[in-house]
Amino acid sequence: MQPCCDSTPELGATDAGTLQTASAMPRHIESYDEFCRVALSLVRFIGAAYATGASDCWEAAHRYADEAPGVADSPLIVARAAALVRLLRGRPCETCFMPPSCKRLSNDEAELMRLLAMARSQRPGELETVACQFVGGEGGVAAARAVDALARC
Repeated sequence: MQPCCDSTPELGATDAGTLQTASAMPRHIESYDEFCRVALSLVRFIGAAYATGASDCWEAAHRYADEAPGVADSPLIVARAAALVRLLRGRPCETCFMPPSCKRLSNDEAELMRLLAMARSQRPGELETVACQFVGGEGGVAAARAVDALARC
């Protein structure tokens, strides 16, 4: 088993200024809008599915998306969340996901919420830079694309 990352390295300055670290992001799910809460819950369900191998977690993700307000295409948002989780599985250390019902965020989840906020505010250069730092290696560019696709659901 891989060690749990659940920490964010200090980030340097970019052309847009100093990047905010995940530790400075809100650490409570209620601090985010409905779309971000839905996306995080889906990532948590899918992360649990990979961690346990239980198909019930996949069914829960689909059911949650079907019942979530404002989700027009629930299979698409689940697929995009799954693509992101698959990419995160390639990190050199295990990504820390809290249980779907938890109101608090791990450091890794706070970083994901930060990436999602960047994608939704259409800051592609910053998104790619931070995604590369978070995921590491070549997976960062793909992760940035996956976060951007999820943000467009």
